[in-house]
Amino acid sequence: MKEVAILLLLVLMLASCNSTTAAQSGAGGIWQAQMLGGVGVASGFSFNTQFSVNGDGSLSVSNFQFLTSGQCFPITVAPTGSMILTEQNNNTVTGTFAFTIAANGNSLVLSGTVTGTESGTNTQLLPGTNIFGTWTLTGTGSCANAGGSFTMTQAST
Repeated sequence: MKEVAILLLLVLMLASCNSTTAAQSGAGGIWQAQMLGGVGVASGFSFNTQFSVNGDGSLSVSNFQFLTSGQCFPITVAPTGSMILTEQNNNTVTGTFAFTIAANGNSLVLSGTVTGTESGTNTQLLPGTNIFGTWTLTGTGSCANAGGSFTMTQAST
């Protein structure tokens, strides 16, 4: 019986080593993206977005606004995405990020890595957390075959 209790305690300790719950809930909020690269109308994209991260890592986007979209996208779009995070014992957060904006026959796809920290208080913020990655644009006319790098930062409020 003593061995079973020790084994159960060990399993519980190992299960708590990596956590996604606090990190996933803290990843929501307002984020700003700045993209570098591209050519002509297929360059210089930037946007603000507000989303929450569901338990399965999918994003529920409640607000999205291009700051610069040029001719490739209308003012109103409905992006989709995911953010899969893992929090280590020292509150370090790492994970993957995917975000797709599609409209007018054009598709802007962001793929990146999330790095930062969780405050340890299960807040809606991951202070000092950034997303770095690459973007690709496929579509029609001048809005085809472009790409570059991007950075996203979470707003502090």
